[in-house]
Amino acid sequence: MNIGLLQGARISAEETAARVAAFDFSIDAMLLVDPHADAILEANAAACTLLGYDRAALRQMKLTALHAGQIPALIVFTQAVMAKGTYWTTSLKPRHAADKGLTLEYAGSLIPRDGTPLMLLTLSDLEQRRKRGLDAVAEDHMRSGIAAWQRMERVFRDIERENQLILRAAGEGIYGVNSEGKTTFVNPAAERMLGWSAEELVGRDIHSIVHHTHHDGRHYPHEDCPIYAAFRDGAVHKVDDEVFWRKDGQPVWVEYTSTPIRDRGIVVGAVIVFHDVTERRESEEKLRAALAEVDRLRERLEQENAYLQEEIRIEISPHGIIGHSAAIQKTLRQVQLVAPTDASVMITGESGTGKELIARAIHEASGRRDRPLIRVNCAAIPRELFESEFFGHVKGAFTGALRDRIGRFELADGGTLFLDEVGEIPLELQGKLLRVLQEGHFERVGEESTRGVDVRVIAATNRDLKQEVQRGRFREDLYFRLNVFPVETLPLRERRDDIPLLAQHFLSKETSERKTGLRLLEADARRLSRYDWPGNVRELQNVIERAVILSHNGRLRIDLPDQTTHAPVAARDVAKEASSVVLTDHEVRGYERGNIIAALKASGGKVFGRGGAAELMDMKPTTLASRIKALKIEV
Repeated sequence: MNIGLLQGARISAEETAARVAAFDFSIDAMLLVDPHADAILEANAAACTLLGYDRAALRQMKLTALHAGQIPALIVFTQAVMAKGTYWTTSLKPRHAADKGLTLEYAGSLIPRDGTPLMLLTLSDLEQRRKRGLDAVAEDHMRSGIAAWQRMERVFRDIERENQLILRAAGEGIYGVNSEGKTTFVNPAAERMLGWSAEELVGRDIHSIVHHTHHDGRHYPHEDCPIYAAFRDGAVHKVDDEVFWRKDGQPVWVEYTSTPIRDRGIVVGAVIVFHDVTERRESEEKLRAALAEVDRLRERLEQENAYLQEEIRIEISPHGIIGHSAAIQKTLRQVQLVAPTDASVMITGESGTGKELIARAIHEASGRRDRPLIRVNCAAIPRELFESEFFGHVKGAFTGALRDRIGRFELADGGTLFLDEVGEIPLELQGKLLRVLQEGHFERVGEESTRGVDVRVIAATNRDLKQEVQRGRFREDLYFRLNVFPVETLPLRERRDDIPLLAQHFLSKETSERKTGLRLLEADARRLSRYDWPGNVRELQNVIERAVILSHNGRLRIDLPDQTTHAPVAARDVAKEASSVVLTDHEVRGYERGNIIAALKASGGKVFGRGGAAELMDMKPTTLASRIKALKIEV
């Protein structure tokens, strides 16, 4: 390379050769580039070593290719050199041949010539520069403290001479420091535990090497170090729970004792004895975590066991869905369709129609069958305990919270949550339920950390939630979140073919428990089928149980309410005048409809509460609501 020619100067061949040699053999990495042609014209040996390429490869490489992805920064730097003649930057990072990360300082200088000027780049490795600076500082310290070193050397030479065998044989790490904090000796055990050799540590400030940071990353100042405190206050300092940092950057949990050393009554340093307790600490942490997990699982199992015991007591039918009517077959097909999915299911229908039984059938046919089905009766939860019941609470979250409690969502994790009477949830609390259903996360009452759950939701209601939404009593977004797959349970009066099967099922259950031989006669079945069953399957079960109790001489005594008890006055008069006349089902329904309409008019359209139609007719409000819906009466 003809440097003189590039500079446009008339110089001798000897001077040119000298300049070429200075370029080639410089300890600084240098590149000669033509920024206008995007070309690397020349590279010296130091540049090849630093960047990992041979000279031929660099000559063939474009400058932008060496700085892939950094073209804007390269342009800014080049323009600065062109404008000012010289410029520096640390923002450029060349692509190393072996993808080695480099932190460099670029110094650019402009080389004028005929035509477009060239640019000489000098690349300095900042990491190497930092190391040279540290070595220079250490050398200064060594020179300035030589007198103190000689004095301390005598002290510790005596110690080493007397205790050399002990130091080498000891299993604990042992090292000494003088009153300035400089390391004076390190035994082999300390070398093994810390990964540093004695040559690397002796004469250096060991605190800044192995004890500079707490385990959580906080800086550990010299003045707070108990090791150095030993030669400030002359007392022995013992520490049980700190970390030393190995050469590879890994922490070592240690217990250590720092004992002051005196020379003619003057504290001149300290000896530190330490041992590695990392394995013991990890074992203790694992044990604590295992015990906490055992406590958590024990509490969860206790909660699940208590819950399942309650479910066993309230379960209606352990044998599945009974019936062969078209309505039951349709329901079974819906169960088969939706069970394998995780879709939310909304089961609607009158009270006593077996909504919970359908929910159980969906759960048992799903992939979540090995996890529990957790039932929540939303109508039975007090407003102020809603969050605690659903999401749990921590000890002290409120008055009476004497211990942590797992909520129903957490109990159902991995399984199914059955929200019975979901329409009874207060409006102001529906938003909290919606958030959990959408995000799958919740917080226990009184706890800031968030917990995740995987729960399949099945809801049930005997209300018309569409009307509730229109009246502003139920959130529309929650309704659509729950009503992904609707399943309707028909009242028993609309599937009369199933009544004998259900009656026989309940009778078999009762007779097996009471060891009786009672049978359901055809006349009994016909009589049961003619009744409208406002209480649906639950009422039928109670009637059969009562019939078994009242049975006499091996014969069931079926006691059914009088369906004409609440018939209109005119109907009673007609029946009284012509008791021999048999009314059709349509006529009975007409009389019942007229009577309900009369009661609604008398109560001003009010069904529930004092002065309502249910009170006037001496009926349960839920029963009257079911009949109003069945007879399609507009309230």
